[in-house]
Amino acid sequence: MYLVKTPTIIKNIFSEHIWDIATEEQCVYLTFDDGPIPEVTPWVLDLLAKYDFKATFFCVGENIAKYPEIYQRILSEGHTIGNHTYNHVNGWTTNSDDYIENVALCDQMTETTLFRPPYGKLRPSQAASIKQNKRIVMWDILSGDFDPSITADQCLENVTSNYAAGSIIVFHDNVKSFDKLKDVLPILFEEWQSKGWKSCTIA
Repeated sequence: MYLVKTPTIIKNIFSEHIWDIATEEQCVYLTFDDGPIPEVTPWVLDLLAKYDFKATFFCVGENIAKYPEIYQRILSEGHTIGNHTYNHVNGWTTNSDDYIENVALCDQMTETTLFRPPYGKLRPSQAASIKQNKRIVMWDILSGDFDPSITADQCLENVTSNYAAGSIIVFHDNVKSFDKLKDVLPILFEEWQSKGWKSCTIA
């Protein structure tokens, strides 16, 4: 069970996290979690380049270690990076000391002040520690690309029915989501381009 659109009450309760970004431009903030992954991440990068869109990639440290050339390509093409832990660990089921150590291990692979907890699950003690040197970036819209129970059309609808200026939108550049990405992103990018929208990086 997950919420496609993050309710205002949740944003207010956890107001120290970043859920969206105030802007007067027709701009959204595309984010991709879990990469870099061969085939998937390069395909996403090719499509972003075609439309001159930028994105923020919340990378898993062990994937950076396995595929450094893809990671370097993300950087070289003007996208930004966030820490997504080293092993994609769940904050609710992981000892806080072990969790913070896992975040620090990912920091050895990349320098970034952005962090997103896998599954969006983070204990208050973990958040307090991470906030000392990072901004915790959550989301306004969860596309549902990871959900095998929904179609690509439903995934697309999740985004097109909910985005607004400043929305932070989550997709995943992983194998499980790839089939949906191939259907959804070209249609979505065409719509945005035709309406004068762009995607920006979270700085």
